[in-house]
Amino acid sequence: MHITLLSPTIFESAGILHHLEQHFTLDEGVYKKGTLEVALSICGVGMVNTCMHSLQLSQSKSDLYILIGLAGAFNSALELGTVVNIIEEQYGDLGAEEKDGTFLSVHDLDLIPANKFPFKDGKLINPSASEFSFLQSASSISVNKVSGSRRSIDLIKSKYSVDVENMEGAAFFQVCMQQRKKFLEIRAISNYVEPRNRAAWQLDLALQNLTEVIILMLGGLSSS
Repeated sequence: MHITLLSPTIFESAGILHHLEQHFTLDEGVYKKGTLEVALSICGVGMVNTCMHSLQLSQSKSDLYILIGLAGAFNSALELGTVVNIIEEQYGDLGAEEKDGTFLSVHDLDLIPANKFPFKDGKLINPSASEFSFLQSASSISVNKVSGSRRSIDLIKSKYSVDVENMEGAAFFQVCMQQRKKFLEIRAISNYVEPRNRAAWQLDLALQNLTEVIILMLGGLSSS
């Protein structure tokens, strides 16, 4: 089985890379262990970088593409450090702002039909997500600017009912769905989406838990 792991930054995948270097054999850029082959790639931050990188990688013969990284949570029921399986994505800031500050998405504007493939009611829904039920599932929006003020947070909450936000997922979903690739997006919650307060973030915990989950996944795949 061939797995492609994508990470926006080396910061988010350093622990996984260390594990691969210690327990897998590197052969022409691919880490191998038994019948499992793992390619780790840094796609860059943001949707444009992720789209370009995903399009290039989608030409490979990977059996599964996994985007990993950190995320901020709107849903306060998600404890910091929780690792979630993102089952649906939406573009959170692609559209137009009205005079009163409200936001109209590209689907509201009918620039992209809300039910034209790969969208369903304006959402990108992973058709393979239910095959991987060992993690709590979550919904997400992808944005170019993470939310950091009460006004912008309230505007997003009034528009979208989602659990988390990130900066890459929707582009990854759309590429994989249009290329008919099996994929997952795995995120660890590093902070709550609130007026920006980096002192409250739990980066180390989130990274540790994300690394442990991916290593566990790879162990299961190598023995299957």
